[in-house]
Order: sequence, then structure tokens, then C-alpha cells
Amino acid sequence: MIRWLTSGESHGKGLSVIIEGLPAGIPVDVEFINDELLRRQKGYGRGKRMTIEKDRVEVLSGVRYGKTIGSPVSLFISNKDYENWKDIMKIEPGKETDKVTSPRPGHADLAGVLKYGLDDIRNVIEHASARETAARVAAGAILKLFLKEFKIEFYSHTIAIGGISINERKREIDKLENTPLRCMDPEKEKEMIKLIDEAKSRGDSIGGISEVVALGVCPGLGSYSHYDKRLDARIAHAMLSIPSVKGIEIGEAFENSKRFGSDVHDEIFYSDEKGFYHKTNRAGGIEGGVSNGGDIVVRLAIKPIPTLRKPFHSVDILTKEERLAQKERADVCVVPAVGVIGEAMLAFVISDAFIEKFGGDCLDDIKSHYDLYMKRIRDV
Repeated sequence: MIRWLTSGESHGKGLSVIIEGLPAGIPVDVEFINDELLRRQKGYGRGKRMTIEKDRVEVLSGVRYGKTIGSPVSLFISNKDYENWKDIMKIEPGKETDKVTSPRPGHADLAGVLKYGLDDIRNVIEHASARETAARVAAGAILKLFLKEFKIEFYSHTIAIGGISINERKREIDKLENTPLRCMDPEKEKEMIKLIDEAKSRGDSIGGISEVVALGVCPGLGSYSHYDKRLDARIAHAMLSIPSVKGIEIGEAFENSKRFGSDVHDEIFYSDEKGFYHKTNRAGGIEGGVSNGGDIVVRLAIKPIPTLRKPFHSVDILTKEERLAQKERADVCVVPAVGVIGEAMLAFVISDAFIEKFGGDCLDDIKSHYDLYMKRIRDV
């Protein structure tokens, strides 16, 4: 079982994550992790914070001579902006200054202060911030390196911004990284950029849909026998934990709901070369809670960021007087970034299910179990 725990505040000293359950022997490429962190910071519509932070990971434990050693892996990402927030975020006892008392609609602000009995929303803002997801991306990068040993790869791309959706997939996957929105339709991407500019000029924000894909996943991950081990349920749980993700579909779920069954289900074929296979993938690579050998396709509905330069109406939590909501630095659009975070979360779920199925405390043992299984299902 793989578990991870993130800690740290948006304007504190930094972010950390501890990953437990990794087998020994996974090659760890620090520059790959840093590249993943950079991917998270990219995307048209990101805010000024992305120009301040140049995220780099520091490996604190669990890795020696470039490989995991079986103990928990601890990673740290420093916040460069901490120097400007030392007094506000100090750990030592003292009088609180610059209290935030006007909650932002759409954030955890009001629910958080009510839950924890706080009188300063800053205590909620700091860890509820999407800045926390940098730690998830760093952890997800190590899991990607683990799954790469079994030829499992990940990518994400933008399906829609606001009401503008792609019509065609004209770009190859390897061409996506140098595009403003990681979008496969160049013409629609231009329209999306204009819509983001329009939102920015109004002091507003805009959401959209990102598609996250895992390639090369073997059949048999997950289970139909237990509700909490169904692979699609585990993916949904992980994805909905991402700030701003408010909806998810596996494969063509919403379109499938409008069709007859004869137009939905992926028919089964067999050849000596491929074994059992499907010619279509409307199920998104999962049937009955179990991976079926197709690409796992997940689409995320991403709400507009609720921190606006033109703030919402709110109420002061101390005086109960009407106020405008707190203004914080924020993005206009985070859809491409959420795609990268979604990749990390999908890598987490698949890695956990992979180790659950194939077991082993070291990479070589897992490979041996995997090879025997793949041989068995090919020889059926």
C-alpha cells in the first residue's frame, strides 16, 4: 500500500511530502521531478506567484545512490516568497497581525474557520491553497518513474476552456508541452486564449475540462469484489481531492449516458498477436472496477478559481458587517496545471493498485511477478 502525506503552508518555509510503501530499487531522477514541477507552473492564465517560485525538489530521505531503499521517501520544496512573509507566518508565539476576516465564496475560508474555531482566515488559506499540490506533483513524479519501469506513461491536455471545446485532435502528444494551454486543437486554443484574456480584463476567472490519460496499463488492476477497491472509485476519490476539481468522468461517461447500450459498450476481439482486445475505448480503460488493458482516460471538470481581482460580497466573521471578500494573488485559469496534478494523482492510484496486485519489497521482485502474470494472460 502506498500512502503519502503533504504538509506546509502556501507562504511558509516550504512544502514537504512523505511517501510510504515504495519498493526498493526505483531509479530516482531529480531533474525529472523538477521538470514535472515546472510543468505544473506553466499554462496560459497563471498568476504572478508562478514568476516568483521556481520550484526545485530536495530529497531528504529514502533515496541513496539514485535509487529508493525501501524506507519512506521525504521530499521538500522551499517557498522563495517566504522571505516576504516571515513576520506574518512566524512559528514563535506572538500577537497575530493582519488578520484576514472576510471569507472568499467558493474557498474553504468560512467552512474552515467554523470547523476549527479560528478567528483568522489566514490559518485556513495557507494549507487549503492549491500551492499544496506542488508537493503532490513531486511525489507523483517518483511514482511515474516507478510505473515507467513497466512502460506506463502519462499525459494530459485541455479539452475545454469555458464554453469553448476542441473539435479535433491535430497535435501529437509530444507536441503538447510547448503550447500555451496544452491543447490538441490549435484553432480552438486561440479562442480559449482570447476567453482567458477577457476574463482577466474583467477581474474574473474561467474554468474548463482537462483530460488525463495513462498509457500501457495492464489488465487486472483494481477489483469488482469490494467497493473501495474498484479502480474507478479510487481514481474518483483522488481526483476530487484536487482543489477546483468538482466533477469527473471515466471515458465517455456523460456522452454514453445519452446513447443506447448498443452504441456504448466496447466489443471484444481476439488475435494471436494481441490476445483479447477492444477496438474502441468508450469505457476509459476500466470495466467493473478493473483495468481492461485499454488506456485509462479521465476527464476533470475544473471550476473557475474563486479568488477574483473584483471580489465577491462577503461578511466579516468578527463584526458580522458586510465586506468585500479577501483579495489574494490568484490565477485566471488553472486548467493545464490541474491536468499535471491529475497525472500525479492518477500515477498514485495506479501505483497503489499495481503494488497491491504484484506485491514485492523490491523492484526486481515486482518485475518478476508482473512478467509471470503477463505471460499467463497472453497464454490463455
